[in-house]
Amino acid sequence: MNTVLVSSCLLGICSRYDGQHKADQNIINYIEENDLLAIPVCPEQLGGMTTPRPKSWFIKGDGDKVLMNEGCLHNERGEDVTIHFLSGARETLKIAKLCNARTAILQQRSPSCGYGNIYLKTDIIHGNGVTAALLRSHGIAIISSDEISG
Repeated sequence: MNTVLVSSCLLGICSRYDGQHKADQNIINYIEENDLLAIPVCPEQLGGMTTPRPKSWFIKGDGDKVLMNEGCLHNERGEDVTIHFLSGARETLKIAKLCNARTAILQQRSPSCGYGNIYLKTDIIHGNGVTAALLRSHGIAIISSDEISG
């Protein structure tokens, strides 16, 4: 059985910024059909953020730029929360290594988990979230939630 990291909100765990989940039956079916062991992760919680929490987005760059110390994220209160996203990404990577996960299924457009599309302020742009960028840089394959849900 292969291990896969999965954004916990996609599995029905109330971990989103608004205190809700985004359970996705297509993703749950995919995990079952492929005999995968799902390890739920919420990088924002792992980075010390509460649930619920103020909504956050990139104000400069994306996850790859944050890893190079050239990007940043703020929450809707105007607070710089970049350090929380970096910390959560690092903790998620530790979990991936402990579980020998080579793949992660992540919530699209999230400032942590987004892969291919994220929010820069209110605009959706091409880019990766901080956790997606860090995992990818360590050879972990990323599958966005949109790829499975259609």
